[in-house]
Amino acid sequence: MNTTSELAVQSPVPRHYGLDWLRIGAFLLLMLYHVGMAFVTGDWLVKLAQIQALAYPMLFLTPWRLAVLFIVSGYASRALLTRLPSLGTFLRERSLRLLIPLGAAMALIIPPQSWISLVTNHGYAHDFGYFLRHDWLRFGQLDGVTLPGWEHLWFVAYLWLFTVALTLILAMLPAGLAAWLKTRFEALGTGSRLLWMPLAYLVPARIAVTFTTGESHGLFDDWLSDIIYLPLFLFGFALAGTTGLWPAIARLWKPALALALTSYGVLATVETLYPGHNTPPHALMALDRAAIAGMMWGMSLTMLQLANTLLDRDHRWRKPLSEAVFPFYILHQTAIVVIAWWLLPLGLDVPVEAAIILSGTALACILFWQAGRHVGWFGSLIGLSRPRRPMARFEPQPAE
Repeated sequence: MNTTSELAVQSPVPRHYGLDWLRIGAFLLLMLYHVGMAFVTGDWLVKLAQIQALAYPMLFLTPWRLAVLFIVSGYASRALLTRLPSLGTFLRERSLRLLIPLGAAMALIIPPQSWISLVTNHGYAHDFGYFLRHDWLRFGQLDGVTLPGWEHLWFVAYLWLFTVALTLILAMLPAGLAAWLKTRFEALGTGSRLLWMPLAYLVPARIAVTFTTGESHGLFDDWLSDIIYLPLFLFGFALAGTTGLWPAIARLWKPALALALTSYGVLATVETLYPGHNTPPHALMALDRAAIAGMMWGMSLTMLQLANTLLDRDHRWRKPLSEAVFPFYILHQTAIVVIAWWLLPLGLDVPVEAAIILSGTALACILFWQAGRHVGWFGSLIGLSRPRRPMARFEPQPAE
């Protein structure tokens, strides 16, 4: 892998400030979502309450928050690849940036989550020290909890796996086929294809997986994430290679938003009829999964339009926030779980508990990030990279 694929090398992909802001916003929403998991109905690592009303705003975020992150990650992958000399360099850079923080977090950050989950949900009777000495590295399951685990950092593991898949595709793809694929991709900008053609794949895929395998985030046994998120990652990569789809996004974002809101109406209705763990009939479950796919794609197009218009401008906060979100992402769920576990026996009011968790998590993440900025070796463990040359501005084509 000494040369870069012709599919990847056309010209450097300029920085798109709107997608930077979209990435920042998506990660912050993800952190708020995980705070909500301590209070909403259903199972989680640690529960402080079971509030059914909270299910509805969280249900609005669930279908599309990770889809947007994978699209933006694919776009950023192409931006990086066009500035590196070879596919091998690209894979090495991405592996260092993703696998080192993942391994460090699994060793240092995730264990408290696993232990608290075992204690609160499975009656584990041993203290944290015993857990580290005897059970943490069992490389298997204990009462259904995988050890050692990666919990919320499954996204990083999947992103690395998708990066490997992308590298192999680019290395083996003949130039003629690459050119044909580029032409076919750009043809999505014709008419309403960009809205309905991805749905023709995503809807049946989402329904089919519902009745076969679940969403485990186990990398090799999680077909749902594989068949949904990998195409979205590749879409983001291809989007970075053309400006031709941005006019289509501008033209279609309103029907895409209408689709997303209609789909949310279906999801909210099913949640009302069958709250919590209640299982709807197969036909209604299939409709629910189709609505998840519809909302995922509709909101993805809407968010891309938002990024390309209202958010596409620089600000002095963009650079530090762009740097901070990965360390924040690494630490935030452990901070949430530990603080919630400490609050369990106190019996405080829910608003007070939520305020303590939010403020405590924010403070912990800020200190974690600042430690990485000031201690070089620690920064490499939490995903802080060396400064790079600024990229040229992106100038999208006007909408048709």
